[in-house]
Amino acid sequence: MEEIVDTSEESKVEEFELQLNESAKGFLKEAAKWAYFLSILGYIGIGLIVLAAIFAGTLFGFIGNMMPLEQMGMFSSAFGIFITVVYLLIAALYFFPIYYLNRFASNLRAAFRDNDSETLAKSFEYLKSHYKFIGILAVIMLCFYALIFAGVIIAAITVGLR
Repeated sequence: MEEIVDTSEESKVEEFELQLNESAKGFLKEAAKWAYFLSILGYIGIGLIVLAAIFAGTLFGFIGNMMPLEQMGMFSSAFGIFITVVYLLIAALYFFPIYYLNRFASNLRAAFRDNDSETLAKSFEYLKSHYKFIGILAVIMLCFYALIFAGVIIAAITVGLR
């Protein structure tokens, strides 16, 4: 027996097109302004992190060179290089969500200026990438914190057993 499927519902769904009213457009335009502002602040923050990386690396390297060899401890020049690399990695990690936020804001402004649906879709793709990156980073950090918490508990139990 052949089953007859009513495709009228499917065609209605396929024909559905989302329309933005004026208040939604206003909200998105304002969101684009704030996203652009926050991305500029983010780029400034990245620049400050890079400057801190250079300054901290130089400072620890200078301190390491000034101290006698037996007193150097953690202030060796290798520690300065390590701090520089860590700060530069943080800056690189911070760059991607800021870049996605900036591209979202720029494309959203261009979409409204040119009345271009493709550019609007591209802006939302960047917004998706921004939140996806932040979400994945949040999960990684939660796992990292859980490992630290477990390590502290294990260390406390180990010290308590002695």
